[in-house]
Amino acid sequence: MKNTMIRTGAILSAVLVAAPAFAQDLTFWSWRQEDRAAYEQFIDTFEAANPGINVKFETFEAANYNTILSTALAGGTGPDVMMVRAYGGLENVALAGYLEPLSTDNVPALADFAAPALAAESVRADGKVYAVPFASQTQLVIYNKAIFDANGLEEPQTWDELVAASQKLKDAGVIPFANGTATAWQNETVTFGLGSSLMGTDFYNELMAGTADFTDARFTGALAAVAELADNYFPDGFIGLDYPSAQQLFASGMAGMFVGGSYEMATFKGLNKDIELGVFAAPGKAADDAKLVGLYFDGGYAANAAGANKEASVKFLNYLASHEFGQAFANTLSNISTVPGVTFDNPLLAEVNDLNKSSIPYLMLAHFRYGEPSGSVLIQGEMQKLFAGETTPEAIGEALTSGLSAWYEPFKK
Repeated sequence: MKNTMIRTGAILSAVLVAAPAFAQDLTFWSWRQEDRAAYEQFIDTFEAANPGINVKFETFEAANYNTILSTALAGGTGPDVMMVRAYGGLENVALAGYLEPLSTDNVPALADFAAPALAAESVRADGKVYAVPFASQTQLVIYNKAIFDANGLEEPQTWDELVAASQKLKDAGVIPFANGTATAWQNETVTFGLGSSLMGTDFYNELMAGTADFTDARFTGALAAVAELADNYFPDGFIGLDYPSAQQLFASGMAGMFVGGSYEMATFKGLNKDIELGVFAAPGKAADDAKLVGLYFDGGYAANAAGANKEASVKFLNYLASHEFGQAFANTLSNISTVPGVTFDNPLLAEVNDLNKSSIPYLMLAHFRYGEPSGSVLIQGEMQKLFAGETTPEAIGEALTSGLSAWYEPFKK
């Protein structure tokens, strides 16, 4: 009996020595249902290097995610780690005190992240960072290289060249642009994916300085050009064409171009593995006008300020801020990781990364979703009316400036 007790004690001692310092289960919430397989791979890598921390990845429908997350956090049942939106979407949860503030003290790698990426995951009032940025997205024109080659087309360098290329495709029986605007947010995508170069950097800078507003002719002129292009070169009945149908139209090879985000590229390859894609920034009026894409930061990874497993949560955030994760993220999801030093094996992704060097922020998301009415809601509704011939660009400029003056200080007069 004594020997048995000694052996049992020895075994227990060995287990205690071999056991990790803490064994914790983390819940990790996301709206990226389509990325589940990739995140499960990332989590396997983390768990292998951190025995005793087990991460359960849970996803929710994207459109309802913010409401689900806020409700859970308010009720004290939220996740340990969560994906959060950027800009105004972040502030909604951070200002309520639900997120753990981050700094180089608890996540040292943040020291090397680009300032605009950190600003997207910060609260304007206190300047504190509340999430590790995970990706940038780029609004641009994606095109089918085989269709361009078959019709002798090159990437347009001016707006007139873009119109001419569209007409050539139309004359050849090819739909120039696959986009539809029945899905409300596509109105915003089309507006800034096509119009950023026409608006220009000077307009953006003056808008931010408070010396210009949306009645400016550079903005309304861009809206007019976008609406004319859509009217002539989008599919017949595009106002009733929803987003998934437009994606299918492009992926099937029936259309030459698609105005969308860099996040579309993996989707199109998934729908048609043989499609060969190219990308370009929709041009301005003149060849020497800066060709600008619309750039924004897509969200971040945050820890629950009231979480019971905060030490493990912060350790997981440090992994999500690491070069190892950023490189795996870019390689697996074909997305532009915000982690410094990541390289892009995918040449198309590398091209998008180069285009990002000449950009303005994706305007409404980056600057005008902090109050009600949201700039995105306004532009989406107003552009739908413009495409239907029910308003004018000048009236849209007035509606945006007037509507946003309810909370945007520079527009209060």
